[in-house]
Amino acid sequence: MDGFLRWFFEFISEMLQGYATIFRGVGEGILKIFNVKKYIDIFKSYSEKFTTAEWILAILAIVLVIAVYFIIALLIVMGIRKYIRFRHSIVSNEDLLEEITVLQKQVIKMVKEKDEIMAMKVAQIGGGSGSALSLSQTDFENEDAENIQQAAGEEGIIITSTRRFSKLFEVDMFYKDYTPPEYDNEITLEGICERFRLFACSRMHLYYDIKTIRLFVAGMASTKLIILQGISGTGKTSLPYSFGKFLQVDTTIASVQPSWRDRTELFGYFNEFTKNFNETEVLRRIYEASYNDNVNLILLDEMNIARIEYYFAEMLSILEMPNADEWELDIVPNVWSSDPVNLDHGKLRIPQNIWYIGTANNDDSTYAISDKVYDRAQPINLDAKGVEFEAEDTEPLSLSFEHLNAMFNEAFEKYPVSEENLKKIHQLDLWVIDKLRVAFGNRIIKQMNMFVPVYVACGGDELDGIDYVLATKIFRKFESLNLAMLRDELKELVVYMNKSFGKNRMAESIAYLERLQKLF
Repeated sequence: MDGFLRWFFEFISEMLQGYATIFRGVGEGILKIFNVKKYIDIFKSYSEKFTTAEWILAILAIVLVIAVYFIIALLIVMGIRKYIRFRHSIVSNEDLLEEITVLQKQVIKMVKEKDEIMAMKVAQIGGGSGSALSLSQTDFENEDAENIQQAAGEEGIIITSTRRFSKLFEVDMFYKDYTPPEYDNEITLEGICERFRLFACSRMHLYYDIKTIRLFVAGMASTKLIILQGISGTGKTSLPYSFGKFLQVDTTIASVQPSWRDRTELFGYFNEFTKNFNETEVLRRIYEASYNDNVNLILLDEMNIARIEYYFAEMLSILEMPNADEWELDIVPNVWSSDPVNLDHGKLRIPQNIWYIGTANNDDSTYAISDKVYDRAQPINLDAKGVEFEAEDTEPLSLSFEHLNAMFNEAFEKYPVSEENLKKIHQLDLWVIDKLRVAFGNRIIKQMNMFVPVYVACGGDELDGIDYVLATKIFRKFESLNLAMLRDELKELVVYMNKSFGKNRMAESIAYLERLQKLF
């Protein structure tokens, strides 16, 4: 045992002497570095023989060495301060984590107490222990008491006073004491067109050709989706905007973005984290339209800067349904007792008194509009700026959807497309199928039978209305054909139309066909 102790003592002693040598060497090195007296002695021994230049170099060398030491000291101080701040941040984070842990425990405790209270309330309401109902707050608002009682008897309804649709709730509150305006139910379609043209000129300094306004109103009669297309600066955006001002019901403007990929950009979405529905102004306007009898417009500005089939696909399908009672949009998958009044089991009814107006430019930054969209819409070409004119100050108009729809139905009965022109259109359809393999389609014929009578009721000519539909809905499809190989057929078509409808009577269609011949 004595041998081991002597070995261990000598072993540890040798190791400790090594550590001592290290520390002694470091200490001696530091003392040697800062041995200023030695530096002064060395400098004195050599400086007696320095020339002027050598004196200057010696002073510069001393200054440089001092600067290096100063920088090293500064870096050490900054490193120490940074470390202290870092440690302080770590300590602060640890304190926050401890506080969060305490708060979480308190929240869990409160939730447990809340659930017990809610269970008691469900039992009082009549839901029983086996009910599918759940509650999220301890107190209900007085105004929701009746809704809660009714919801308690329905399966799958979540009873809560938390509101996930704040904007739609504001609409509900506004229309509780709503008094509709006094509508002008004496004005005619032609009067609307003339009065709007004068209003836009006198109040908004916008100048529209009367034909453009007639096309716009006739388009509203034939479809719920209108596409205003043409070069920039011709009034595509200002037309629906000013029409909303004219009707004293502002147009809701949705500026389409290139990033739009689905319906959530247009109608909003439910945020699972916040438990709130991110509502858009479009959703609010559609919901609000179910309360009033106004003519409501939603403007999709630059609608083809993103693919329309992506963000508007569901609405395109809904608007195609023949039964308007089936026009419903699924908003949320479940039902809360605090949901808006007109939201039926998570579904939003699409009312009839609302139109969607899209503006479209055709350039490198936009997507081509597909036939699926064009077939469901009424395109209106705005290719020229309006000519300025003088007009007396014209008041806006209060127009109800009921009266507007009644005027549309009256026009359908009073100015139907003549049998003679329907026969010519049928023969033209057969000619186009035979020569160009393009058919008109029942949907387009149906739209024509609604568009043309209203266009006539607005003061237009029947053939002009037919001409416009053919040019924008039928002959537009020719652009997808190999027109370089069909020049002769296009020339024959021009001759056929002049012969069938009268020379130069179908000016819009013939001009379009001649433009196609030049482009291809």
